[in-house]
Amino acid sequence: MAGPELPSFDLVVATVDREREMDRLLTSLDAQSHRGFRVVLVDQNRDDRLERVVAAHPALEVVHVRSERGLSRARNAALEHVTADVVAFPDDDCVYAEDLLERVGARLAGEALDGLSGRAVDADGRYSPSWKPDPALLEPDNLWNRVNSTAIFLRRRVVEAVGPFDERLGLGCGEPWSSGEEIDYVIRAVRSGARIAYDPGLTVTHSARPPEALEEREIVYRDGASVGYLLAKHRYPRRVVARMLVRPAGGVLTSLVRLRRDRARIHAATLRGRIAGLRAKSAS
Repeated sequence: MAGPELPSFDLVVATVDREREMDRLLTSLDAQSHRGFRVVLVDQNRDDRLERVVAAHPALEVVHVRSERGLSRARNAALEHVTADVVAFPDDDCVYAEDLLERVGARLAGEALDGLSGRAVDADGRYSPSWKPDPALLEPDNLWNRVNSTAIFLRRRVVEAVGPFDERLGLGCGEPWSSGEEIDYVIRAVRSGARIAYDPGLTVTHSARPPEALEEREIVYRDGASVGYLLAKHRYPRRVVARMLVRPAGGVLTSLVRLRRDRARIHAATLRGRIAGLRAKSAS
C-alpha cells in the first residue's frame, strides 16, 4: 500500500559571492529522491555570475529573485514567492543528503507537526558538542541548541502566520548581533502555537573552516550579542537570562583555573556579547 503523499517544498537560498558553493548545493538537490520542490534563489550579487551556475542544473525549477544584501532581507524577499506546502532555508554552502527531502516529507505527512528542526554536521558527520543529543518538541526554553537555519523545515501556514524575518538580525544587517535570525523566527513560531520537533538524526552537511583565535572571539561575541538581543526582545524571565550569563562566566573561571587563557578569552567574549545585546535591546 502506498504511503501518504509527500508535501512540496520551497527551498529559500540567499547567496552572495559563492558560485562554487552554490553549484555544490544545486548538485545535491539534483540528486534528491523526492522531486516535489523548487529553489527560490535570492541573488545578492551585483552581476549575473549565477546564471551559468543555474544553467548547469536544467532539471531544477529555480525562481530567481534579487534583493539588497543582508540575510534576513533576502529571505523576506523570497517569502513573497513561496507557494509550496513546506518552506526551508538552506545556506548556499550546505549540502543535502539525497533522501533528506523524502525523509522530512514522510515525517510531516505522517505526523501532526508544523515543522522539523535538525542539526548541522561536517563532511565527516561530526557536529558541535553544543547540539542537544535528544529529540524534543521545541519550546521557548529548550530551543537554543536545537535550531539551525540550514535544517529548519516549516509548513507554509506557519511562515505566513509568523511573517517576515527581523531585519535587525542576520548576516549583513549592520548590527553587532548579526546572527540568530532563525532562532528568533522559531521562537515566534513556537509562541504562536506551532508544533516543531527537533530530530538530531536529521542532518544537513555544512562544513566550515576552523576560525583563527581572533576571528573566533569576534564570532562568539556576535553570537552572544544575538542571544542577548533575543532574550530581551522576547522578554525571557530573569532565571533564563541569569542562566545564559552564568554559563559563560563559569567558563571563564574554569578555563583560568585550568590555565587555558585562550578558552577564557572565548568565554569572556561570549559573556560580553550577551550583556551588550541585552542592554542594547532593553534600551531600544
